[in-house]
Amino acid sequence: MSTTAAVPTVADVVAELERRYPPTWAEEWDKVGLVLGEPGAPVRRILCVVDVVPETVAEALAAHADMIIAHHPLLLRGVSSVAPTTYKGRIIHQLIKADVALYVAHTNADVAVPGVSDALAARLGLTDLRPLKPSRPGTPAAGEGRGAGRVGELPQPLTLAELARHAAAVLPTTAIGVRAAGDPDRMVRTLAVCGGAGDSFLADATAAGVDAYLTADLRHHPTGEHLATGGPALLDATHWATERPWLDDVATGLRATLPGVETLVSDLDTDPWTVHAASPAAPERSAADDKEPRP
Repeated sequence: MSTTAAVPTVADVVAELERRYPPTWAEEWDKVGLVLGEPGAPVRRILCVVDVVPETVAEALAAHADMIIAHHPLLLRGVSSVAPTTYKGRIIHQLIKADVALYVAHTNADVAVPGVSDALAARLGLTDLRPLKPSRPGTPAAGEGRGAGRVGELPQPLTLAELARHAAAVLPTTAIGVRAAGDPDRMVRTLAVCGGAGDSFLADATAAGVDAYLTADLRHHPTGEHLATGGPALLDATHWATERPWLDDVATGLRATLPGVETLVSDLDTDPWTVHAASPAAPERSAADDKEPRP
């Protein structure tokens, strides 16, 4: 009698993902779950990506992946056509023709424990984690430490300038790197983080009493007003770089629970900003610089 284990199917992978990231934890506006793929199709190789874009689809096809697990939904908003003459239609046609399944875990993975922000916090060495904004009581995701973002303690205090350099070194490499807002010499012991666009949690970072908050996609006016009203210092990384660490957790988890499935992680930088040129006369400022008389 053969003892060879059956090859997991798309349905098996979906069941494992939904055990870790139940779709009911997603925000009402979100679109998560299985997007494409026959539930009974075998899965031997999976590629984990942040974004479903032509470049990551090409990566999946070149790797002969049977399934893509993505963080960002391909079809977040309604469409009236998936014709191959459209951007998203071309992607869908490529995946269907190649028999590649597509699954999305988005805001349900954001609030999970461990989730997107836990992986980001781990890159920065944070300990004693708690949610930045706990899931609302009475919602499916409430309780057990779930919620948006994380708050934790750095292994040792760093100045804001040192923390920005540390974050740039430990996060995935991008052209833009990490920028910071606030006094470069401010000491940072407690840090809040949120993978992806986190400026909706600026008030929560202030309420948490942290020294600094690291997220992505911070905008000019909300940042300026936040600092002017005494909020913690801010660090702004790229959206892709703050969410890419989570892919390692997904791949490791599936590898452990679905033997025989090879899990790959895409390191393809899908951040749209590809060039960074520093101003030639913009040295780092310190608190001492601010005290010097200006001409």
